[in-house]
Amino acid sequence: MNRYIWQQDSWPRMNWDSAELILPLGRTRLAQGELMAKAEHLGIELQAEQLEEEVFSTAAIEGVILDRTQIRSSVERRLGIITAGIVHPERHVDGLVQVLIDATQNYSQRLSAERLKGWQAALFPSGYSGICRIITGEWRKSTSPMQVVSGSPERETVHFEAPPAYRVEKEIAAFLSWFNSPIGKTDGIIRAAQAHLYFVTIHPFEDGNGRIARAVTDMALSLDEGCNRRLYSMSARILSERAEYYDILERTQKGNGDITHWLVWFLECMERALKASEIQIEHAGEKARLWQNLSNTSMNPRQKKIINKLSESGREGFEGGLTNSKYRRMAKTTRETAKRDLTDLLEKGVLRRNPGGGRSTSYSLVWPD
Repeated sequence: MNRYIWQQDSWPRMNWDSAELILPLGRTRLAQGELMAKAEHLGIELQAEQLEEEVFSTAAIEGVILDRTQIRSSVERRLGIITAGIVHPERHVDGLVQVLIDATQNYSQRLSAERLKGWQAALFPSGYSGICRIITGEWRKSTSPMQVVSGSPERETVHFEAPPAYRVEKEIAAFLSWFNSPIGKTDGIIRAAQAHLYFVTIHPFEDGNGRIARAVTDMALSLDEGCNRRLYSMSARILSERAEYYDILERTQKGNGDITHWLVWFLECMERALKASEIQIEHAGEKARLWQNLSNTSMNPRQKKIINKLSESGREGFEGGLTNSKYRRMAKTTRETAKRDLTDLLEKGVLRRNPGGGRSTSYSLVWPD
């Protein structure tokens, strides 16, 4: 009895109900257009933040937690951002950054078997995944089933079993032929969702398949957008919805080839990712306007530090507002110095006093209209 999608006679052909996709696709395209318009003058720093988030999240989805300082260092170096006190990232961190930059910036280049193998090898430069020796830069070869499992060995649950190793080369050849062919009438976002499912179902490597699948997805989305900048992070959104992500993958991979539910979930997930990025870009713009307004306002280093922290919190500010005690703690100064600094910022119109007084006196940042 056929159990997995790749065991269906129709594989690798997939089908879906187009009527079910009209509304979610329309909403996603609208959110995409709004983000593109607002990101027209997106600075390199915000691009770096999005890439940093993508690198961290795509690894975290698999339970691999990377050091953000190392990620940021690698991203800035790869994007040509000069910073002081640069940290040298470990090879596997730098490797993942390289993979995602290559997928996004070089989206117009053909995807090949060698490129995929190079990406996977970059994730495991030592040849180890944790304490286990694995094959890197080559398709898996083990005759043992490639399974996605959870639970203890005594109560193990098999969520998915990939095609046997002897089929991988043929499956990947078909995938690459499909991926590199003209898009035709298929919508680009639908095609990216299909590419994600297609690749992760083949599961061609011993490890790193999920990260490579998401890099392939980023490449397909960049191809659709004709843009080599990372303006939003699908992986960050998937990480926040990881349980749903694995659940819909499992149900689709155990299905009959109808991937409608997977496509709807992908579109809605992408819409949420786009809107989250739009909010972030709006906040970055507000913060830039704030500092432009304050460019002629004299402030000491303590005051600048606190105003920067307040601006990072957005218009809602700190919970309970900025108080003398919070100022002292963050600026590492005395009560009297904090009082003078706050009074000075109040008189200059940088801060406003919140309703209330006495010991509960607190302040908020005055944002530009």
